[in-house]
Amino acid sequence: MWWGMMLLFLFLLFSAFSPALAWIPVQDWDSGNVTASVGSSGQCVCHVFLPDTTFPADRVEHMQQVSKDLIVEVEIQKNKLVKYEDKLVIYLAELKDLEERLTIMQSSPDDYIKLDFELLRIELREFEALVSQLKNSLNSSSSLFDSLYIEIQNMTFIVNQLETYDKSNLEVIRYQFAKLQKKLEECQIDQDIIKPDVGNCNHTGILSISNPLVVQLNAHLNSNYLYGGWGRDSKPIRGNENMHFYGAYSSPGMVYDFYSYSNYDNLILRKAIKKYTLPNDWQGTGNNYIVHSNTIYYQHDSPFSMTKLNLTSSQYEYRVISAASQSFSYAYSSNQNLDFAADETGLWVLYASTQNMGKIVIAKIDEKSFGIEAVWPTGMYKQSVGNAFMVCGVMYATRSVDISTEEIFYAYDTKTKQERNLSITFKKFQDKYTNLDYNPIDQKLYMYNNGYYVSYNVKFNKE
Repeated sequence: MWWGMMLLFLFLLFSAFSPALAWIPVQDWDSGNVTASVGSSGQCVCHVFLPDTTFPADRVEHMQQVSKDLIVEVEIQKNKLVKYEDKLVIYLAELKDLEERLTIMQSSPDDYIKLDFELLRIELREFEALVSQLKNSLNSSSSLFDSLYIEIQNMTFIVNQLETYDKSNLEVIRYQFAKLQKKLEECQIDQDIIKPDVGNCNHTGILSISNPLVVQLNAHLNSNYLYGGWGRDSKPIRGNENMHFYGAYSSPGMVYDFYSYSNYDNLILRKAIKKYTLPNDWQGTGNNYIVHSNTIYYQHDSPFSMTKLNLTSSQYEYRVISAASQSFSYAYSSNQNLDFAADETGLWVLYASTQNMGKIVIAKIDEKSFGIEAVWPTGMYKQSVGNAFMVCGVMYATRSVDISTEEIFYAYDTKTKQERNLSITFKKFQDKYTNLDYNPIDQKLYMYNNGYYVSYNVKFNKE
Protein backbone atom coordinates (compact mmCIF):
# COMPACT_ATOMS: atom_id res chain seq x y z
CA MET A 1 0.00 0.00 0.00
CA TRP A 2 2.83 2.48 0.79
CA TRP A 3 4.52 2.13 -2.62
CA GLY A 4 1.17 2.92 -4.25
CA MET A 5 1.13 6.19 -2.37
CA MET A 6 4.59 7.06 -3.70
CA LEU A 7 3.52 6.50 -7.32
CA LEU A 8 0.56 8.78 -6.72
CA PHE A 9 2.91 11.49 -5.44
CA LEU A 10 5.22 11.30 -8.48
CA PHE A 11 2.27 11.51 -10.80
CA LEU A 12 0.93 14.63 -9.09
CA LEU A 13 4.39 16.23 -9.04
CA PHE A 14 4.81 15.69 -12.75
CA SER A 15 1.39 17.15 -13.43
CA ALA A 16 2.35 20.33 -11.54
CA PHE A 17 5.20 21.10 -13.97
CA SER A 18 3.48 20.04 -17.15
CA PRO A 19 2.10 23.49 -18.26
CA ALA A 20 5.60 25.07 -18.32
CA LEU A 21 7.51 22.11 -19.78
CA ALA A 22 5.02 20.79 -22.29
CA TRP A 23 6.45 19.53 -25.56
CA ILE A 24 6.33 22.13 -28.35
CA PRO A 25 4.42 21.00 -31.41
CA VAL A 26 6.43 20.64 -34.61
CA GLN A 27 4.34 23.16 -36.47
CA ASP A 28 5.49 25.90 -34.00
CA TRP A 29 8.92 25.90 -35.71
CA ASP A 30 7.38 27.83 -38.53
CA SER A 31 5.36 30.22 -36.43
CA GLY A 32 8.22 32.32 -35.11
CA ASN A 33 8.35 30.82 -31.65
CA VAL A 34 11.75 29.24 -32.44
CA THR A 35 14.77 30.98 -34.13
CA ALA A 36 18.27 29.69 -34.90
CA SER A 37 21.66 31.43 -35.21
CA VAL A 38 25.40 30.73 -35.15
CA GLY A 39 27.38 31.59 -32.05
CA SER A 40 30.78 33.27 -31.81
CA SER A 41 32.45 29.91 -31.59
CA GLY A 42 30.57 28.60 -34.59
CA GLN A 43 28.04 26.57 -32.57
CA CYS A 44 24.35 26.39 -33.44
CA VAL A 45 22.11 28.30 -31.02
CA CYS A 46 18.34 27.80 -30.80
CA HIS A 47 16.10 30.42 -29.25
CA VAL A 48 12.68 29.35 -27.90
CA PHE A 49 10.05 31.82 -26.95
CA LEU A 50 7.86 30.73 -23.99
CA PRO A 51 4.76 32.77 -23.33
CA ASP A 52 4.86 32.05 -19.52
CA THR A 53 8.34 32.13 -18.02
CA THR A 54 7.26 32.24 -14.36
CA PHE A 55 8.43 29.12 -12.35
CA PRO A 56 5.45 27.58 -10.33
CA ALA A 57 7.20 27.64 -6.96
CA ASP A 58 3.94 27.79 -4.96
CA ARG A 59 2.64 24.64 -6.63
CA VAL A 60 5.89 22.82 -6.02
CA GLU A 61 5.78 23.83 -2.34
CA HIS A 62 2.19 22.62 -2.11
CA MET A 63 3.07 19.29 -3.64
CA GLN A 64 6.02 18.89 -1.32
CA GLN A 65 3.68 19.32 1.66
CA VAL A 66 1.18 16.89 0.15
CA SER A 67 4.04 14.47 -0.39
CA LYS A 68 5.09 14.74 3.25
CA ASP A 69 1.53 14.22 4.42
CA LEU A 70 1.13 11.19 2.18
CA ILE A 71 4.37 9.67 3.42
CA VAL A 72 3.24 10.14 7.05
CA GLU A 73 -0.18 8.60 6.28
CA VAL A 74 1.45 5.68 4.47
CA GLU A 75 3.66 5.07 7.50
CA ILE A 76 0.66 5.20 9.85
CA GLN A 77 -1.33 2.76 7.74
CA LYS A 78 1.71 0.53 7.45
CA ASN A 79 2.09 0.47 11.24
CA LYS A 80 -1.63 -0.24 11.60
CA LEU A 81 -1.37 -3.17 9.26
CA VAL A 82 1.55 -4.56 11.23
CA LYS A 83 -0.36 -4.05 14.48
CA TYR A 84 -3.54 -5.67 13.12
CA GLU A 85 -1.54 -8.53 11.69
CA ASP A 86 -0.04 -9.06 15.15
CA LYS A 87 -3.51 -8.88 16.70
CA LEU A 88 -4.87 -11.31 14.17
CA VAL A 89 -2.12 -13.76 15.01
CA ILE A 90 -2.99 -13.40 18.71
CA TYR A 91 -6.71 -13.82 18.03
CA LEU A 92 -6.08 -16.93 15.98
CA ALA A 93 -3.94 -18.34 18.81
CA GLU A 94 -6.69 -17.56 21.35
CA LEU A 95 -9.28 -19.18 19.12
CA LYS A 96 -7.11 -22.27 18.84
CA ASP A 97 -6.83 -22.36 22.64
CA LEU A 98 -10.62 -22.14 22.97
CA GLU A 99 -11.01 -24.95 20.46
CA GLU A 100 -8.61 -27.13 22.45
CA ARG A 101 -10.49 -26.45 25.71
CA LEU A 102 -13.78 -27.16 24.01
CA THR A 103 -12.43 -30.46 22.64
CA ILE A 104 -11.40 -31.49 26.16
CA MET A 105 -14.84 -30.56 27.51
CA GLN A 106 -16.50 -32.60 24.77
CA SER A 107 -14.42 -35.65 25.64
CA SER A 108 -14.86 -35.31 29.41
CA PRO A 109 -17.85 -33.09 30.30
CA ASP A 110 -18.11 -34.55 33.81
CA ASP A 111 -14.94 -32.67 34.86
CA TYR A 112 -16.50 -29.27 34.34
CA ILE A 113 -19.11 -27.25 36.17
CA LYS A 114 -21.38 -24.41 35.16
CA LEU A 115 -18.73 -21.75 35.87
CA ASP A 116 -16.42 -23.23 33.23
CA PHE A 117 -19.15 -23.05 30.60
CA GLU A 118 -20.04 -19.45 31.49
CA LEU A 119 -16.41 -18.33 31.34
CA LEU A 120 -15.98 -20.00 27.97
CA ARG A 121 -19.15 -18.34 26.71
CA ILE A 122 -17.91 -14.90 27.87
CA GLU A 123 -14.57 -15.42 26.12
CA LEU A 124 -16.35 -16.33 22.90
CA ARG A 125 -18.45 -13.16 23.07
CA GLU A 126 -15.31 -11.08 23.68
CA PHE A 127 -13.55 -12.78 20.80
CA GLU A 128 -16.46 -12.04 18.48
CA ALA A 129 -16.38 -8.37 19.49
CA LEU A 130 -12.63 -8.14 18.82
CA VAL A 131 -12.97 -9.69 15.39
CA SER A 132 -15.79 -7.26 14.61
CA GLN A 133 -13.64 -4.33 15.74
CA LEU A 134 -10.75 -5.47 13.60
CA LYS A 135 -13.03 -5.83 10.57
CA ASN A 136 -14.47 -2.32 11.05
CA SER A 137 -11.00 -0.79 11.54
CA LEU A 138 -9.79 -2.23 8.26
CA ASN A 139 -13.09 -1.32 6.64
CA SER A 140 -13.01 -4.50 4.62
CA SER A 141 -14.46 -7.96 4.42
CA SER A 142 -12.72 -11.20 3.60
CA SER A 143 -13.18 -14.94 3.76
CA LEU A 144 -10.96 -14.95 6.84
CA PHE A 145 -13.40 -12.83 8.84
CA ASP A 146 -16.34 -14.89 7.60
CA SER A 147 -14.66 -18.13 8.63
CA LEU A 148 -13.86 -16.67 12.07
CA TYR A 149 -17.48 -15.70 12.63
CA ILE A 150 -18.66 -19.16 11.57
CA GLU A 151 -16.11 -20.78 13.88
CA ILE A 152 -17.25 -18.67 16.84
CA GLN A 153 -20.92 -19.47 16.19
CA ASN A 154 -20.16 -23.19 15.97
CA MET A 155 -18.21 -23.14 19.21
CA THR A 156 -20.96 -21.20 21.00
CA PHE A 157 -23.51 -23.79 19.85
CA ILE A 158 -21.32 -26.64 21.12
CA VAL A 159 -20.83 -24.93 24.50
CA ASN A 160 -24.59 -24.48 24.94
CA GLN A 161 -25.18 -28.08 23.92
CA LEU A 162 -22.50 -29.44 26.23
CA GLU A 163 -23.91 -27.54 29.19
CA THR A 164 -27.16 -29.52 28.92
CA TYR A 165 -25.08 -32.62 29.68
CA ASP A 166 -23.25 -31.04 32.57
CA LYS A 167 -23.49 -34.00 34.94
CA SER A 168 -20.79 -32.67 37.25
CA ASN A 169 -22.70 -29.44 37.80
CA LEU A 170 -25.86 -31.44 38.42
CA GLU A 171 -24.06 -33.50 41.08
CA VAL A 172 -22.91 -30.31 42.83
CA ILE A 173 -26.46 -28.94 42.86
CA ARG A 174 -27.85 -32.20 44.18
CA TYR A 175 -25.22 -32.34 46.93
CA GLN A 176 -26.02 -28.79 48.03
CA PHE A 177 -29.71 -29.60 47.85
CA ALA A 178 -29.21 -32.66 50.08
CA LYS A 179 -27.42 -30.53 52.68
CA LEU A 180 -30.23 -28.00 52.57
CA GLN A 181 -32.83 -30.72 53.05
CA LYS A 182 -30.94 -32.01 56.07
CA LYS A 183 -30.92 -28.55 57.61
CA LEU A 184 -34.63 -28.17 56.96
CA GLU A 185 -35.28 -31.53 58.54
CA GLU A 186 -33.27 -30.63 61.62
CA CYS A 187 -35.13 -27.35 61.83
CA GLN A 188 -38.43 -29.21 61.55
CA ILE A 189 -37.47 -31.54 64.39
CA ASP A 190 -36.39 -28.63 66.58
CA GLN A 191 -39.52 -26.68 65.75
CA ASP A 192 -41.88 -29.49 66.60
CA ILE A 193 -39.78 -30.59 69.57
CA ILE A 194 -39.93 -34.17 68.31
CA LYS A 195 -37.64 -36.60 70.11
CA PRO A 196 -38.16 -40.05 68.60
CA ASP A 197 -38.25 -42.94 71.05
CA VAL A 198 -37.48 -45.54 68.42
CA GLY A 199 -38.66 -49.10 69.08
CA ASN A 200 -40.90 -48.23 71.99
CA CYS A 201 -44.69 -48.06 72.20
CA ASN A 202 -44.91 -46.32 75.58
CA HIS A 203 -47.56 -43.88 74.37
CA THR A 204 -51.31 -43.76 73.84
CA GLY A 205 -51.18 -43.08 70.12
CA ILE A 206 -50.46 -40.35 67.61
CA LEU A 207 -50.80 -36.81 68.92
CA SER A 208 -49.82 -34.83 65.81
CA ILE A 209 -48.09 -34.92 62.43
CA SER A 210 -45.45 -32.37 61.44
CA ASN A 211 -45.50 -30.20 58.37
CA PRO A 212 -44.41 -32.05 55.24
CA LEU A 213 -40.78 -32.21 54.27
CA VAL A 214 -40.82 -32.25 50.48
CA VAL A 215 -37.58 -33.92 49.50
CA GLN A 216 -37.68 -33.76 45.69
CA LEU A 217 -39.17 -35.17 42.50
CA ASN A 218 -38.71 -38.90 41.93
CA ALA A 219 -35.47 -40.44 40.67
CA HIS A 220 -36.80 -40.63 37.12
CA LEU A 221 -37.30 -36.84 37.18
CA ASN A 222 -40.64 -37.61 35.58
CA SER A 223 -43.78 -35.89 36.85
CA ASN A 224 -45.88 -38.53 35.09
CA TYR A 225 -44.60 -41.22 37.45
CA LEU A 226 -47.51 -40.64 39.83
CA TYR A 227 -47.91 -44.18 41.14
CA GLY A 228 -45.32 -45.71 43.41
CA GLY A 229 -43.61 -45.40 46.73
CA TRP A 230 -40.41 -44.57 48.52
CA GLY A 231 -38.97 -44.93 52.01
CA ARG A 232 -36.41 -46.92 53.91
CA ASP A 233 -36.05 -50.51 55.01
CA SER A 234 -38.29 -50.95 58.08
CA LYS A 235 -36.14 -53.80 59.41
CA PRO A 236 -32.68 -53.35 57.89
CA ILE A 237 -30.10 -56.10 57.93
CA ARG A 238 -26.64 -55.54 59.39
CA GLY A 239 -24.46 -53.38 57.17
CA ASN A 240 -27.48 -52.01 55.36
CA GLU A 241 -29.04 -49.95 58.13
CA ASN A 242 -29.61 -46.82 56.04
CA MET A 243 -31.01 -48.48 52.92
CA HIS A 244 -33.66 -46.43 51.07
CA PHE A 245 -35.81 -47.51 48.15
CA TYR A 246 -37.96 -46.13 45.37
CA GLY A 247 -40.23 -47.56 42.71
CA ALA A 248 -42.86 -45.95 40.50
CA TYR A 249 -44.55 -45.98 37.15
CA SER A 250 -46.98 -43.90 35.11
CA SER A 251 -49.83 -46.41 35.55
CA PRO A 252 -51.41 -47.60 38.81
CA GLY A 253 -51.71 -51.12 37.46
CA MET A 254 -48.09 -52.15 37.03
CA VAL A 255 -44.68 -51.77 38.64
CA TYR A 256 -41.67 -53.36 36.95
CA ASP A 257 -38.59 -52.05 38.73
CA PHE A 258 -37.40 -51.09 42.17
CA TYR A 259 -34.30 -49.09 43.07
CA SER A 260 -32.33 -49.23 46.29
CA TYR A 261 -29.80 -46.75 47.67
CA SER A 262 -27.26 -47.32 50.41
CA ASN A 263 -28.33 -44.19 52.29
CA TYR A 264 -30.50 -41.08 52.19
CA ASP A 265 -27.85 -38.90 50.53
CA ASN A 266 -27.49 -41.31 47.64
CA LEU A 267 -31.25 -41.33 47.22
CA ILE A 268 -31.21 -37.55 46.89
CA LEU A 269 -28.18 -37.56 44.58
CA ARG A 270 -29.48 -40.55 42.61
CA LYS A 271 -26.14 -42.32 42.84
CA ALA A 272 -24.89 -45.74 43.94
CA ILE A 273 -28.16 -47.18 42.66
CA LYS A 274 -29.09 -50.85 42.57
CA LYS A 275 -31.85 -51.71 40.17
CA TYR A 276 -34.09 -54.72 40.71
CA THR A 277 -36.32 -55.90 37.90
CA LEU A 278 -39.20 -58.10 38.99
CA PRO A 279 -38.95 -61.59 37.44
CA ASN A 280 -40.76 -62.32 34.19
CA ASP A 281 -44.49 -62.81 34.64
CA TRP A 282 -44.17 -61.53 38.18
CA GLN A 283 -44.61 -57.81 37.62
CA GLY A 284 -46.23 -56.18 40.61
CA THR A 285 -49.48 -54.28 40.79
CA GLY A 286 -50.65 -51.64 43.19
CA ASN A 287 -48.59 -49.00 44.94
CA ASN A 288 -48.45 -49.90 48.62
CA TYR A 289 -45.31 -51.97 48.78
CA ILE A 290 -42.55 -51.82 51.36
CA VAL A 291 -39.02 -53.07 51.95
CA HIS A 292 -38.67 -55.10 55.13
CA SER A 293 -35.52 -57.00 56.09
CA ASN A 294 -33.99 -56.44 52.64
CA THR A 295 -37.09 -57.98 51.01
CA ILE A 296 -39.67 -56.24 48.85
CA TYR A 297 -43.29 -57.07 49.66
CA TYR A 298 -45.79 -56.28 46.93
CA GLN A 299 -49.09 -57.32 45.37
CA HIS A 300 -49.17 -59.65 42.38
CA ASP A 301 -52.05 -59.87 39.95
CA SER A 302 -52.14 -63.39 38.57
CA PRO A 303 -52.59 -65.24 40.76
CA PHE A 304 -53.84 -62.46 43.00
CA SER A 305 -51.48 -62.86 45.93
CA MET A 306 -49.04 -61.24 48.30
CA THR A 307 -45.50 -61.66 46.99
CA LYS A 308 -42.00 -61.07 48.27
CA LEU A 309 -38.68 -60.76 46.47
CA ASN A 310 -35.44 -61.10 48.41
CA LEU A 311 -33.00 -58.45 47.23
CA THR A 312 -29.96 -60.54 48.13
CA SER A 313 -30.87 -63.96 46.78
CA SER A 314 -33.39 -62.78 44.11
CA GLN A 315 -35.73 -65.53 45.27
CA TYR A 316 -39.44 -64.86 45.43
CA GLU A 317 -42.45 -66.43 47.05
CA TYR A 318 -46.16 -65.79 46.94
CA ARG A 319 -49.17 -66.61 49.10
CA VAL A 320 -52.79 -66.37 48.07
CA ILE A 321 -55.12 -64.79 50.62
CA SER A 322 -58.42 -66.40 49.76
CA ALA A 323 -60.50 -63.84 51.64
CA ALA A 324 -58.89 -60.82 50.00
CA SER A 325 -60.90 -59.13 47.25
CA GLN A 326 -59.76 -57.27 44.16
CA SER A 327 -62.95 -55.20 44.13
CA PHE A 328 -61.95 -52.69 46.78
CA SER A 329 -59.14 -50.16 46.66
CA TYR A 330 -58.27 -46.90 48.37
CA ALA A 331 -59.97 -43.70 47.23
CA TYR A 332 -56.88 -42.18 45.59
CA SER A 333 -55.82 -45.02 43.32
CA SER A 334 -56.99 -48.29 41.84
CA ASN A 335 -55.33 -51.70 42.31
CA GLN A 336 -54.28 -51.02 45.89
CA ASN A 337 -55.97 -54.17 47.11
CA LEU A 338 -53.13 -55.46 49.30
CA ASP A 339 -51.44 -52.79 51.38
CA PHE A 340 -48.28 -53.86 53.21
CA ALA A 341 -47.25 -52.14 56.44
CA ALA A 342 -44.60 -52.52 59.14
CA ASP A 343 -44.39 -51.19 62.68
CA GLU A 344 -42.69 -51.90 66.01
CA THR A 345 -44.56 -55.19 66.35
CA GLY A 346 -43.90 -56.72 62.94
CA LEU A 347 -45.23 -57.05 59.39
CA TRP A 348 -48.84 -56.51 58.27
CA VAL A 349 -51.07 -56.61 55.22
CA LEU A 350 -54.34 -54.68 54.91
CA TYR A 351 -57.11 -55.68 52.52
CA ALA A 352 -60.90 -55.70 52.13
CA SER A 353 -63.12 -58.75 51.80
CA THR A 354 -66.62 -59.43 50.56
CA GLN A 355 -67.31 -61.27 53.83
CA ASN A 356 -66.56 -58.03 55.67
CA MET A 357 -68.68 -56.06 53.13
CA GLY A 358 -65.73 -54.20 51.61
CA LYS A 359 -64.39 -53.09 54.98
CA ILE A 360 -60.72 -53.23 55.85
CA VAL A 361 -59.27 -56.40 57.37
CA ILE A 362 -55.97 -56.25 59.27
CA ALA A 363 -53.80 -59.36 58.88
CA LYS A 364 -50.56 -60.11 60.75
CA ILE A 365 -47.90 -61.82 58.59
CA ASP A 366 -45.68 -64.56 59.97
CA GLU A 367 -42.36 -63.56 58.45
CA LYS A 368 -40.80 -67.03 58.69
CA SER A 369 -43.61 -69.00 57.09
CA PHE A 370 -44.90 -66.11 55.00
CA GLY A 371 -48.41 -66.93 56.11
CA ILE A 372 -51.23 -65.16 57.95
CA GLU A 373 -51.12 -65.70 61.70
CA ALA A 374 -54.11 -63.56 62.77
CA VAL A 375 -56.80 -61.26 61.33
CA TRP A 376 -58.88 -58.36 62.69
CA PRO A 377 -61.94 -57.18 60.74
CA THR A 378 -62.59 -53.44 61.12
CA GLY A 379 -65.67 -51.31 60.61
CA MET A 380 -64.03 -48.94 58.09
CA TYR A 381 -65.14 -49.18 54.46
CA LYS A 382 -61.95 -49.23 52.39
CA GLN A 383 -63.08 -47.12 49.45
CA SER A 384 -63.78 -44.19 51.79
CA VAL A 385 -60.16 -44.22 52.96
CA GLY A 386 -57.31 -42.36 51.29
CA ASN A 387 -54.70 -44.68 52.79
CA ALA A 388 -53.85 -46.56 55.99
CA PHE A 389 -50.78 -47.51 58.01
CA MET A 390 -49.84 -49.34 61.20
CA VAL A 391 -48.18 -47.96 64.36
CA CYS A 392 -47.61 -50.15 67.43
CA GLY A 393 -50.37 -52.55 66.40
CA VAL A 394 -52.88 -49.77 65.69
CA MET A 395 -54.24 -49.12 62.21
CA TYR A 396 -54.73 -45.45 61.30
CA ALA A 397 -56.91 -44.48 58.32
CA THR A 398 -56.79 -41.15 56.48
CA ARG A 399 -59.12 -39.16 54.24
CA SER A 400 -59.06 -35.88 52.37
CA VAL A 401 -60.30 -32.68 54.00
CA ASP A 402 -59.43 -30.44 51.05
CA ILE A 403 -56.78 -30.26 48.34
CA SER A 404 -54.05 -29.31 50.83
CA THR A 405 -55.19 -31.04 54.01
CA GLU A 406 -55.39 -34.69 55.03
CA GLU A 407 -56.92 -36.07 58.22
CA ILE A 408 -56.31 -39.18 60.31
CA PHE A 409 -59.93 -39.83 61.18
CA TYR A 410 -60.07 -43.48 62.30
CA ALA A 411 -58.03 -45.93 64.37
CA TYR A 412 -58.34 -49.61 65.19
CA ASP A 413 -56.28 -51.18 68.02
CA THR A 414 -55.49 -54.87 67.43
CA LYS A 415 -54.58 -55.35 71.11
CA THR A 416 -57.90 -54.16 72.46
CA LYS A 417 -59.99 -54.70 69.30
CA GLN A 418 -61.33 -51.21 69.85
CA GLU A 419 -61.94 -48.60 67.18
CA ARG A 420 -62.20 -44.86 67.62
CA ASN A 421 -62.70 -41.70 65.62
CA LEU A 422 -59.93 -39.12 65.44
CA SER A 423 -59.25 -35.74 63.89
CA ILE A 424 -55.52 -35.29 63.37
CA THR A 425 -54.94 -33.09 60.35
CA PHE A 426 -51.73 -32.58 58.42
CA LYS A 427 -50.71 -30.80 55.23
CA LYS A 428 -50.23 -32.38 51.83
CA PHE A 429 -47.81 -31.13 49.22
CA GLN A 430 -50.30 -32.00 46.48
CA ASP A 431 -53.86 -33.25 46.42
CA LYS A 432 -53.50 -36.99 45.90
CA TYR A 433 -50.96 -39.54 46.98
CA THR A 434 -50.55 -43.25 46.37
CA ASN A 435 -48.40 -44.50 49.21
CA LEU A 436 -48.35 -43.67 52.92
CA ASP A 437 -46.33 -45.84 55.27
CA TYR A 438 -45.00 -45.55 58.79
CA ASN A 439 -41.42 -46.61 59.49
CA PRO A 440 -40.56 -47.73 63.05
CA ILE A 441 -36.82 -47.17 62.47
CA ASP A 442 -37.14 -43.40 62.57
CA GLN A 443 -40.85 -42.97 63.49
CA LYS A 444 -41.65 -41.12 60.29
CA LEU A 445 -44.39 -41.26 57.71
CA TYR A 446 -43.25 -41.64 54.10
CA MET A 447 -45.64 -40.39 51.43
CA TYR A 448 -45.35 -40.64 47.65
CA ASN A 449 -47.27 -37.50 46.73
CA ASN A 450 -47.96 -37.16 42.98
CA GLY A 451 -44.42 -38.18 42.07
CA TYR A 452 -42.66 -36.35 44.94
CA TYR A 453 -40.87 -37.74 47.96
CA VAL A 454 -42.53 -36.35 51.10
CA SER A 455 -41.96 -37.28 54.75
CA TYR A 456 -43.46 -36.38 58.13
CA ASN A 457 -42.33 -36.61 61.73
CA VAL A 458 -44.82 -38.29 64.06
CA LYS A 459 -45.40 -37.00 67.57
CA PHE A 460 -46.97 -39.34 70.12
CA ASN A 461 -49.15 -38.70 73.14
CA LYS A 462 -47.20 -39.85 76.22
CA GLU A 463 -49.61 -38.73 78.91
